Amino acid sequence: MAENSKALFEKLQSQKPQVNLARPTVGRMWLVSLCAFMVVIQSSLTDSFSSFFIALAAVSAAVLTELLILYPSGRAVQLKNGSAVASALVLALLLPDRIPPVYAALGAVFAMAVVKHSFGGLGSNWLNPAAGGWLFIRAAWPGVFNQALEGSPLSLLAGSLSKGANPQGSPMGILKIDSAGLFSQASGTDSLVRSFLNDTVFAVTGAELPGGYIDLFAAGFQGIIADRGILALVAGTIIITASQANRSWIPAIWLGVYGFLVRLAGALPYGGGWWNGDVLFSFCSGGVLITAFILAADPATGAKSSRGILAASAAGAVLAWLFRYYGAEPYGAMFSVILVNALLPVVRLFETHCFYEKQEPPAKRDAVRRAS
Repeated sequence: MAENSKALFEKLQSQKPQVNLARPTVGRMWLVSLCAFMVVIQSSLTDSFSSFFIALAAVSAAVLTELLILYPSGRAVQLKNGSAVASALVLALLLPDRIPPVYAALGAVFAMAVVKHSFGGLGSNWLNPAAGGWLFIRAAWPGVFNQALEGSPLSLLAGSLSKGANPQGSPMGILKIDSAGLFSQASGTDSLVRSFLNDTVFAVTGAELPGGYIDLFAAGFQGIIADRGILALVAGTIIITASQANRSWIPAIWLGVYGFLVRLAGALPYGGGWWNGDVLFSFCSGGVLITAFILAADPATGAKSSRGILAASAAGAVLAWLFRYYGAEPYGAMFSVILVNALLPVVRLFETHCFYEKQEPPAKRDAVRRAS
């Protein structure tokens, strides 16, 4: 039985990344591409199609780069699997909508040539290509990146939260911004919808939804594309989950742990109290949803066993919370995924040792080790 368990694990290590999912690789990639494109379109409607041109530059560069890599070996047909398009679109969602498209193109080239194909192609890379391309842009041109975020919710996060600490401890959290805060100019739609919800749904609980929350779902301010198209992103995550294109319990664990920590202690660094953290605002900013549903749930860069996936998901959520709230890093979710990916070899060794090797009788295990 022990030999069969270890053989099964070795087989899992060599399997294609989507083998245990209901939807095959091609279907999953094109589905992710469709959902990501929906987000790009929503963001483009309020930024003069700047988001669209960023996504177009990323997709064009990624497809061309992969074509140049695959064509000499006669493998250009692999472009049909859609992985280049999906990675480029996810990369675009992680970028500010005001960043010049040329940087999106350079990040896509790095994602395909270095992160993906230098490790052997789809399923062999240790880091998600989109995350790698994002890190390349962020590290290579920090000034351009930060300038593109000036005036966005992420750049004003700390100041806004410190001014919005709610001493009453409302169940809605601490984002109650005053005239000097981020959402001092809530839209008419926000006021209308908010009044309706406060008079109906929230009146039952005694909570009151502050101004600005509805605008989060139809952002008119600059910021990263994933945050600007959050309504389309929520719809996309529902489609991806319903289509069984990923393991739905991975984002559930990730968001559950992260949301609990935000609610428990998210207000402390900004002058608030315990159990007063703003979960809704945290979920809708900083690329948290795209991290949980796409990057953290990527089967190619995750653990193999259920217990390994559980541990990696929980660890990623804890790191995201620490980086964002105690490290003052708005992109804490992104850095947590990159760090967990970097530790993936250690996680898989841990899986082999704790979940498989220990099932063998000690004498037989020692004999095998001596023979090897």
